Amino acid sequence: MAEAKKPFDELELLKEWQASADLKPALYDHLRKWVPRIYCHKEESNPKEEEEEQVQRQLLRPLEYFLFGEDPDEGVKKLKQGNSSSQLCGRVFKEGETVYSCRDCAIDPTCVLCMDCFQESVHKSHRYKMHASSGGGFCDCGDVEAWKIGPCCSKHDPEAATAMVTNECTLEPELCQRIEMLFRVLLNYFTYFMDWAEGRQLFALLKPEEKDNTYFCMLYNDEHHSYDHVIYTLQRSVNCDQAEAQTHTALIDKEGRRAVKKGSLESCQQAKDLIKYNSEHISLQPLRVEVLHSTVVAHQTFALRLGCWFQKIIGYSVGFRQAFCRVALEPNTEQTNVCCISRLMLLDAKLYKGARKIVHELIFCSILMETEFKRLFAIEFTKLYKDLQHNFIDDDHERSISITALSVQIFTVPTLARYLIEETNVITRIVNTVMALLMEHLDVNNRFFFLGYNSDKFSRIQVIFHDLRYILISIPSIWSCKLRKQFKEGFNAFLGLLKCMQGMEEVVRQFGQHIAVEPEWEAGFALQIQLRHILTMFQDWCASDHKILLEAFRDCHKVLQQCNNQPFRREASDYYMCKQILYLRPYKVSQEPVSIHLPLSRLLAGLYVLICKNGLFEQLFDKEYYDFSNLVEHPLRCVVLAAQVLAEMWRRNGLSLVSQVYYYQDVRCREEMYDKDILMLQIAASRMDANHFLMLLLIRFELLSYFNEGYSIRDHVPNRLAEEMLYLLIIIVGERYVPGVTDVTKEDVTMREVIHLLCIEPMAHSSLVKGLPDNESHETGLESVIDKVATFKKPGVSGHGLYEVKREYLVQFNPFFYHYSRSQHSKAEESQKKRRVHDGADKALRPPVPPPFCPAFSSIVHLLCCDILVYILRRLLQRAAEEKSNLWSEIMIQRALHLIGQALLEEKSQLEESASGEVTFDFSLKARRVEHNKSLFLFLSKMKGVRSLETQKDMITWLLQMFEIVKCLREKSSPTTSMSMETSKPEESAQDKEKAERKRKAEAARLHRQKIMAQMSAMQKNFIESNKMLYDNMPESGIHGEPVLSTERFSPTVGHAPTMKISNPSIISNPTEQKELCIAIGPQRGSTPAEREVLTCILCQEEQEVASQAPAMVLTACVQRSTVLTQCRGKMPSSSGNDKETSYPLFMPPELAVGTHTGSCGHVMHATCWQKYFEAVQNTSRNRLHAELIIDLENGEYLCPLCKSLCNTVVPLIPLEPLVFNYENAEIIGQHLTLTRWIHILEARIKGLQSNMQDNDCDMENINNSAAMLHGESQTDFRAILSYGVQEPRKLSNGIVEMLSVCGTTVHRVGLQTVPNELCPCVPLMAWNTCAFTIQAIENILLEEDKPLFGSLQNRQLAGLKATVQFSAAQRIIIPQAVIQRHFTEMLAVLLPAISGKNIPSILEVDFFHLLVGLVLSLPSLYQEETVDLQPSAVSSAYNHLHILHLVTMAHVLQVLILATDLPVVVGDEETEEARAAAELHTLVSQHTGRRLPDVGGSSVAERVKTGIESFLRCTALFFSCLTGVRPPEELYCTSVSCRGQMEALCSYLALPSNVFQLFQEHKDTVAPLLHRWCSSPAITKALRGKIQTVRYPRTRNQLIDLPEDYSTLLNQASHFKCPKSADDERKHPTLCLFCGTMLCSQSSCCYSQLEGEDVGACTAHAATCGAGVGMFLRVRECEIVLMASKTRGSTYPAPYLDDYGETDPHLGRGNPLHLCPERYRKLKQMWQQHCILEEIARSLELVNVMFAFDWQML
Repeated sequence: MAEAKKPFDELELLKEWQASADLKPALYDHLRKWVPRIYCHKEESNPKEEEEEQVQRQLLRPLEYFLFGEDPDEGVKKLKQGNSSSQLCGRVFKEGETVYSCRDCAIDPTCVLCMDCFQESVHKSHRYKMHASSGGGFCDCGDVEAWKIGPCCSKHDPEAATAMVTNECTLEPELCQRIEMLFRVLLNYFTYFMDWAEGRQLFALLKPEEKDNTYFCMLYNDEHHSYDHVIYTLQRSVNCDQAEAQTHTALIDKEGRRAVKKGSLESCQQAKDLIKYNSEHISLQPLRVEVLHSTVVAHQTFALRLGCWFQKIIGYSVGFRQAFCRVALEPNTEQTNVCCISRLMLLDAKLYKGARKIVHELIFCSILMETEFKRLFAIEFTKLYKDLQHNFIDDDHERSISITALSVQIFTVPTLARYLIEETNVITRIVNTVMALLMEHLDVNNRFFFLGYNSDKFSRIQVIFHDLRYILISIPSIWSCKLRKQFKEGFNAFLGLLKCMQGMEEVVRQFGQHIAVEPEWEAGFALQIQLRHILTMFQDWCASDHKILLEAFRDCHKVLQQCNNQPFRREASDYYMCKQILYLRPYKVSQEPVSIHLPLSRLLAGLYVLICKNGLFEQLFDKEYYDFSNLVEHPLRCVVLAAQVLAEMWRRNGLSLVSQVYYYQDVRCREEMYDKDILMLQIAASRMDANHFLMLLLIRFELLSYFNEGYSIRDHVPNRLAEEMLYLLIIIVGERYVPGVTDVTKEDVTMREVIHLLCIEPMAHSSLVKGLPDNESHETGLESVIDKVATFKKPGVSGHGLYEVKREYLVQFNPFFYHYSRSQHSKAEESQKKRRVHDGADKALRPPVPPPFCPAFSSIVHLLCCDILVYILRRLLQRAAEEKSNLWSEIMIQRALHLIGQALLEEKSQLEESASGEVTFDFSLKARRVEHNKSLFLFLSKMKGVRSLETQKDMITWLLQMFEIVKCLREKSSPTTSMSMETSKPEESAQDKEKAERKRKAEAARLHRQKIMAQMSAMQKNFIESNKMLYDNMPESGIHGEPVLSTERFSPTVGHAPTMKISNPSIISNPTEQKELCIAIGPQRGSTPAEREVLTCILCQEEQEVASQAPAMVLTACVQRSTVLTQCRGKMPSSSGNDKETSYPLFMPPELAVGTHTGSCGHVMHATCWQKYFEAVQNTSRNRLHAELIIDLENGEYLCPLCKSLCNTVVPLIPLEPLVFNYENAEIIGQHLTLTRWIHILEARIKGLQSNMQDNDCDMENINNSAAMLHGESQTDFRAILSYGVQEPRKLSNGIVEMLSVCGTTVHRVGLQTVPNELCPCVPLMAWNTCAFTIQAIENILLEEDKPLFGSLQNRQLAGLKATVQFSAAQRIIIPQAVIQRHFTEMLAVLLPAISGKNIPSILEVDFFHLLVGLVLSLPSLYQEETVDLQPSAVSSAYNHLHILHLVTMAHVLQVLILATDLPVVVGDEETEEARAAAELHTLVSQHTGRRLPDVGGSSVAERVKTGIESFLRCTALFFSCLTGVRPPEELYCTSVSCRGQMEALCSYLALPSNVFQLFQEHKDTVAPLLHRWCSSPAITKALRGKIQTVRYPRTRNQLIDLPEDYSTLLNQASHFKCPKSADDERKHPTLCLFCGTMLCSQSSCCYSQLEGEDVGACTAHAATCGAGVGMFLRVRECEIVLMASKTRGSTYPAPYLDDYGETDPHLGRGNPLHLCPERYRKLKQMWQQHCILEEIARSLELVNVMFAFDWQML
């Protein structure tokens, strides 16, 4: 009935609203009733879903009924039938979402695509970039003004992309009227409550009928207080616990505000006062708190809900969207005549985060999707621009959630930007806004001075420059008169800003005392960095119109003339030099104020070059008006300042000035600072007399008298200044790669930059990009030239790809390239000299041939031949040639020689070009001119004999040759012949001479080595003769330097035959002995040679032999839990309880869910040295910052003293006992000790030992009956086992025993994650388990890498493995024998069910290699007697091992056979004996299992069994090799042997028949009852019925998950990732587990979980179950690997994805397309399989010493 009444109520309400003359009162009345009822009077327990249902039913559904005039669902269907889809995507980006920009097609870098549109666009095959969005933008798919080609993806309408203008969508008049009426009322309602202020009264229409005294204390988010501050304040103010305070704080940060208290007005006001009071004590600014009535809060909440509803409604139709835009932008006549959108924009800074988000998204999905309304919105935005920016400056929220961030959406549209310039003068508005905000920083001279500036406010002001850059991105192709006028006005406003920067922050050289306080300088350079692209863009705009360019130059010059920075303080005077007079006003940079900030001068230089480039020079130049000596004054001072700083004249001014000079020449600033100053110097040089210009340089460098005869110096400063001045001259004359100065292109400029960077050293692509200046689109132009000038070398497993410059481009190398830093200059010079020597050339680094100057700059070359420069060069060469003065240095001479080379090249090129005309460039003539018996040429010739200039000899030789070439060209005397005679011969003779010298030195070195070797050989022979007795027993091979294992005699013990003396076990002449040596167990086992092992302690460097009774020596080791081999990832075994599920660690399940791995770096120490070292580590690490992040002291961790590998224990080194096997005795015993007899003896021994125990908890009657049934014999003698051979047990030193206990305790503690307890009976079990698991892990690695089983392990792996096996075997020495015996009995019961009455697992529930290791190592405990310690003899051990192995192998074969349910059903293929035996066994097992096995062929059974047990046999071979020391057969040392050969070699080594099914036939009588018992287990029945999961053999070898080749595929997956525990759309960090492929939500509170009573992040919790605490994750959006080792430790690692340049891209900083590198991914897999993750984390943390540690627990 309620459902039937619902439409009636809505229809009644609809009629009432339609009948009312004014919708507003009727609608407000409805909201007055229902909004407080839903949001205020709700129960606290009501879920959000219930509240939303009420909102839909009582509030939104009636609105939709009114809107459509019918059922909304029907109205929407009708609307969509005539509606066309929009061409614009308009997807609003969330923070962190991946976006794409096409470098080929995007108009500017702000044009981006969302993931979905990019995948379906043509840009996927272009050069693209990807990066994480900061939030607030939207997808530009469909915007034809954003893309050169391909504006639409295939998902949007490509046909609609002909124009961005959207056609007017026609709606029914009544519908249109209703929608506008409704939008108007609701938008006013929405704006009214967004503009709410505390203490304000509600509209009369919205006041509730009943007064309610319920208030809320609302706490707002700000950026001044930290999380901890807010939590602390809430706990102190509103009496909440920490968990509740954390929840409040998290939601406040996320949504912007939250009600922290509900109650009466008084209680809420009290809470507000407390919050303000407590927060003021923490921060200077209190938290923002408001007390609001519950009704107001309810209406505000619904207003936000309306914002989302607006987005939903306007998404139905373009007509709805246009109607909303019309209403939103229409003036509100009721109040301030301001439209709703303008009101909301002005309110933005006052709104909290959640409200801002709704408003911005509403603007995105409505106004910005419609071209015309976007234009109107842009006008409103520009009108309010100054107010909005002022509000933003006062706000404390980030720009990404400010309304000002919308500027990028309107200013970057080319047509809209030009429209705003013409109509609203937007450039002037932006510049004036900046000026208004920076006004407070102006000094009395109207220049900026940023002393004591607010860095936060200043950084916000800098953001405004982005808008100016956006406006100027698109250069107009057609200029209108209005555009010219408004642009010129904006340019003049910009000149006003630059005028305030011209000469700001002057510096004066400090004398006597060091500066007390470093002045502020960062703000000025931050401003300069923001302006660098804007300055270039203004120049580009000016260059696009000749009229604008000329006017801009005149205006810039006019403003520059108005500046009065650093004026002259003295009158002009005459300066004389070389008969030249210069009338100049004195100024000393070293004594008077100087500024490094000269943007007006530099802008003028840039405009001048553009004028020359465009051929407008004649229209501009006015000789009387432009004084270039005055224009160059300030740039020259700045260059001199930089030179003096490099000469260390300003050391007392502190680091601030050094930093300024560094940035002045750095790639980030140099284009608009240093380069423009050089350009202005070149301009002045081209317009001034050459001699006068040089005099100006000398005067400003304070070097005018330096070159006089009688000049003397006290320190090196004048010399350094002279070096810098010569360097500046080289630059002015030689640096011509500027478009407009010479006829070069931007590509030529970039090419030259790249060549010089690569001349330093081969570089990665990213290094090259960092070394190149970028443009406003962040492009360097590198890709267009790099392949021309360089070759690419791909990276290896580590490192990155490198570019090397091609040889043909090395001729362009300039050793004095002006963009080199001092260190780069040295590296490049050294590198090129080495290259020339390697090529057999001289070391002369000749100046390259430069391109010719353009006509406007052609007079610069006159500097090279002017009288003053010739005089300077002659004076310098004279000082060097005479070697009497300290007024020269080698650097000075090197630069002087370079200048001479430049002059000769210039003269040569002019002579070659001017075949008939007169050449006025006469440097060579002036250089040869003799004055007072002196000339430059004569001094140059004399310098060849100066010893101190030996390194410049090649350069001098080349210059003399050049003089001759130029002379021949001037005399027109066959220059080609002259060149061949004068250049080629001297060069060849010089090269031949150098080659001969190198050959002579090499021969001398060879003879010297030969002599030394002869002396050493003679000494060696003398030593051998004098110590002949030592070499009597040395084999012949040892004399020739081959390693020989020394042998020592030892006395035979009990059970030992007389020993054989073997020098090298691999050299046996007798084939029979060779065969014996290659069997590890049984009666034919080989002997264990006596090897003397002497090792050096890495701590004390003392040598010691490893012996049983010697002081203990230990190997560093790391014990860790591992899931590398698991077959059930995520399942962790338990060690408590007695049922089958919890039988670990006694029985390792076949799934190998988690194992304990012991690895070692192979470094050896004395046990005592290690103990001292470990104590020292504990004492020092406690005082070290974040040492607990690297090593866990409480758990015994330390770093290896040598290699810094992470370790947590030591493994004692126990030598193998030498053994010569008695084959005769073994043969006799073998005739009696059959498998049946052996089993009978074991049962008797076990029964006897159990009967001797006081606490016997076994069922003896059950054992007796079972034994009688099995063998039909009476109880045998209890000590029959001893009759087959015993011996005294091995004695170990106390130190070794102590270390055995230390290692065993660590393995037990780590493996079971329990407290240390050396008395726990599980200690030996864990020792055997770690032995078995470590061997299995090593075998897995060898098979994975396709390496032979033996001979391929690294020394550290082999040493660690041997030590681990011997440590496990020695457990019986330190553990009570009763414990070992009990373990042996329980383990043996798996094979002999009659042994124990306990609930023993079936053969399907046990890993048989773990069982084998445990049985072999625990069996000797049966030989223990009450009064004497005994152990089995060598022969007894051989038979024990043989029978255990036979039993375990047969059980494992049965395990494999039963679980092989997927064999092909083929019968009748038993052609071989092996196949027949396999078929027979299969039939027998099928009978025992109730015919549940399918009928299959014998050959397929045999093949499956062999492959299934191969891993077991390989592990067993490794185990017995380390246990017995018997050398395996040669077939196991290589991979070339066939699989069959490998199998036969394994079986031979393990004394097994190659046909393992023969075991069942040989021991048929013994095995038959065992087969029946094994097969009758209920677990086998369940497994065959499929009721339980089982592991099939061979086991699956774990790999890291497969990753896609293209990284964008991963990003696509991450973009569709939805957090399973959160429904919001906040930024997530999708993180991929590389072990199992699970996508996790990391670093997010929504996915926190409890682990050991603590909150942990999703990755930490996942690693605990997936990797036993170890994790390897790929953070998709950050493109980096995270390695985790515990809750508190982790590190980052490069992702295996590389760009086309062979580099990784962490955090997608460069954004290049990334592709999977298989080699690097393989390296990651090896790191995991080799258990090196912990080691890598420790190394990483050791290298990176962070101040504040990352909270890995919350990842």
